[in-house]
Amino acid sequence: MKIKIELFGAARDFANDNILELKIENQTNIKGIRENLLQWLQKKHPNNSTYSNIVKNSAFCDENNEIVHDDYLVSKEQKLCIIPPIGGG
Repeated sequence: MKIKIELFGAARDFANDNILELKIENQTNIKGIRENLLQWLQKKHPNNSTYSNIVKNSAFCDENNEIVHDDYLVSKEQKLCIIPPIGGG
């Protein structure tokens, strides 16, 4: 399934567009999405620890613009947003 991730703040530097599309094998949770995004970043921006830290410390929200936790189940193609911390916190 394809998951679209809208990029905000510092995460916009991850790609040329403000939406990133990940192909996910099976249903997963936000933790799995985070891990897939980290793998994608490692391929596109090898050894960029700043980008990795942004993903590790960011919040995600669903299609209804509600913050979702790492155990939130993603079982269908949908759009998520990644919201990095502002001001380092």
